[in-house]
Amino acid sequence: MRAVLMAGGSGTRLRPLTCDLPKPMVPVLNRPIAEHIINLLKRHQITEVIATLHYLPDAMRDYFQDGSEFGVEMTYSVEDEQPLGTAGCVKNIAELLDNTFLVISGDSITDFDLQAAIAFHKEKRSKATIVLTRVPNPIEFGVVITDREGRIRRFLEKPSTSEIFSDTVNTGTYILEPEILEYLPPNEESDFSKDLFPLLLQKDEPIYGFIAEGYWCDVGHLDAYRDAHYDALQRKVKLDFAYEEKSPGLWIGQNTYIDPTAKVEAPAIIGNNCRIGPGANIEAGTVVGDNVTIGAGADLKRPIIWNGATIGDEAHLAACVIARGTRVDRRAQVLEGAVIGSLSTIGEEAQISTGVRVWPSKRIESGAILNINLIWGSTAQRNLFGQRGVSGLANIDITPEFAVKLGAAYGSTLKPGSQVVVSRDQRSVSRMVSRSIIAGLMSVGVHVQNLEATAIPIARTMTPKLGVVGGIHSRVHPDRPDSILIEFFDSQGINISKAKEKKIEGAYFKEDLRRASIQDIGNMSIPSQAQVLDTYRKTFETQLNVEAIRHSGSKIVIDYVYGVSGAILPELLSKFGCDAVVLNASLRQTAISAEEREALLGQLGQVVEVLKANLGVQVSANGEQFILVDESGLAIRGEQLTALMVNMILTAYPRSTVVVPVHASSAVEQIVRRHDGKVIRTKANPTALMEASQDNPNVVLGGSGEMGFIFPHLHPGFDAMFSIAKLIEMLTIQERSLAQVRTELPRVYHKSYTLRCPWKVKGALMRYLVETHTTEELQLIDGVKVINPRNDNWVLILPDAGEPLVHIFANSDDRDWVDRALKDYRGRVQEFIDREQSEIATV
Repeated sequence: MRAVLMAGGSGTRLRPLTCDLPKPMVPVLNRPIAEHIINLLKRHQITEVIATLHYLPDAMRDYFQDGSEFGVEMTYSVEDEQPLGTAGCVKNIAELLDNTFLVISGDSITDFDLQAAIAFHKEKRSKATIVLTRVPNPIEFGVVITDREGRIRRFLEKPSTSEIFSDTVNTGTYILEPEILEYLPPNEESDFSKDLFPLLLQKDEPIYGFIAEGYWCDVGHLDAYRDAHYDALQRKVKLDFAYEEKSPGLWIGQNTYIDPTAKVEAPAIIGNNCRIGPGANIEAGTVVGDNVTIGAGADLKRPIIWNGATIGDEAHLAACVIARGTRVDRRAQVLEGAVIGSLSTIGEEAQISTGVRVWPSKRIESGAILNINLIWGSTAQRNLFGQRGVSGLANIDITPEFAVKLGAAYGSTLKPGSQVVVSRDQRSVSRMVSRSIIAGLMSVGVHVQNLEATAIPIARTMTPKLGVVGGIHSRVHPDRPDSILIEFFDSQGINISKAKEKKIEGAYFKEDLRRASIQDIGNMSIPSQAQVLDTYRKTFETQLNVEAIRHSGSKIVIDYVYGVSGAILPELLSKFGCDAVVLNASLRQTAISAEEREALLGQLGQVVEVLKANLGVQVSANGEQFILVDESGLAIRGEQLTALMVNMILTAYPRSTVVVPVHASSAVEQIVRRHDGKVIRTKANPTALMEASQDNPNVVLGGSGEMGFIFPHLHPGFDAMFSIAKLIEMLTIQERSLAQVRTELPRVYHKSYTLRCPWKVKGALMRYLVETHTTEELQLIDGVKVINPRNDNWVLILPDAGEPLVHIFANSDDRDWVDRALKDYRGRVQEFIDREQSEIATV
């Protein structure tokens, strides 16, 4: 007799164990479920097996091959395009089934007497016999009712509580006559329980149920998967064990070492080539796969550990599942019901809470407590690259070893012998990171032009001038004083594209790093600082009306807030005849706090008033960003600074184009209309602004008050130093003061609010917003922008690229409208987040 082994299931409810493994290949007692089924068939003299495959078919074919090593003859039928269902896949191989045959599910553990079922089938002259069993709770299964002769009279697939009329259920094992397959349509999806058997009842064909004695467990979910192990260890089911029983209830594989001080309670299984450390405690019910290392003092309370796992010293595992190749570090805890997918890493002293599932290849940071399923992303550090480069806590996330590997990953995406520019701010931590990056670059045969401590606008200017293929700049993060930001430029000085970022990430995570031979190690050279500054100054001058500045007699106060490298602006301005007073130009190794920055801004306003200066400016972000102070000491920043710069530039260059981020105030459009110009809005990230400023014709300004401003004819990045010089030029030519310009700006109300939003809810939130607004109301540049086509009123819901947050912006000429809109959308978004989280928790 031939058997059809149905092995096409993807095992959705067993995820994450089945993310990279078909359900029948999930191990029970260190053998695939399908192997236990093969052994059952072989014990009942059924040795010709046809396996129907769909999900990850190669896993089973590679393991069983022709079946000869398992004492059977195996052939395979693969459903390539779409699953055909339990009956459809059997119909697909009808030409191979010319006699009575058996169909058996590949995802259950059982020791039924198959020969008794076959004898019953023949005795009753049945066309189809369903092997049945009795279970306490039949809700998850197909319920069947038979008469005294065993003939099936009624059945119901997965009934509700009120529909239960029997505790006798369908086990997914059938003995069938080949002619019943004629009732099924070819190449169409069909199911035995839902389609074929009801049809046979309707046609009054003889269809019987054989109530089998013995053990049966449908390994349909994770609790059942663990129960099958515990039942097998207690010999509630007859299975073939893969190892020798060294003592009653204790099966141990070959070449396994157990330290004499370790304690092992029966029943338990420990596979081949394992190492159990001193003082380890292995309680009854524990299953340990092959090639597993258990550290000293580890406490194992009935976990199921797959092949190749490493369990650290004093780790605590309780009734959990640890999949293939996973590493659980020292003192980590994985609690009851948790499931860790293959090739994951649980950091030292991390805790995986009860019932939490972690998908394959994830990393849980040391000390982390994980209370929710980790499905998307790789860790809390979701990718290497965020909104504007690679960032992380200084000397915790961004360590020397990390920076070396990052440099090597970037260099491995370049041709050997390529040249790159490397620069940094003046802080010691940035020097450490920059030197580590240089070491990584040189190790893969890339040559480095090291600009050392240099303001980032100068580094961007020098990148195309030096003829290199790209650049890297390291600095303390502009918004987070305890973090480092590493940015990558292309050959023009523009932040690299997402595609290039993905290449670097691929090289980093796959460890696909080139290693240069000794003679091909990269070189490092240090261009003359005087030459670098002279090059920048000459580039700077070509884009300015130097004579206008020279005759302005301007006096400005510059506050460097203890943190700008290469403070060359006063030197440049004095060369142009301006009087520049410099504050706080010395360098602090630690970045100042937001409170200190505000205090310094207040002091700057006072100094501007006392000195009767034309303006003051506070420069930050290593020369990229700034805040203005007008002659009366009032600060101009954010949206007001954006509007002021657009106003000044378009007054000087009417009918030109400006580029701003999607969330910038509509004051930009109002100013652009006055000057017959054009506005282009981009995604809210620096790279998008840089690319749009370079790629579109007639662009004279890009950026915003919060990011900085781009002058595309100078270089492609943000430049506070040039912005200030250009501002002095325009104020002189236009014969205006900052206070006068401020009064001309449109009165637009622009507010924002930030909500916490889990990563897994963000996509659903965006879809919900799109579905609940008409196409005419929507702009989808970045996030979801709900607009009024008749005026400048809009609301923008923008997910944060690097944090589990969502930002809501509201904009209008009407203050009350802004307050109402912000309150309305805050409520809508929060209600949706709460509802989604509630549904996720229920699931």
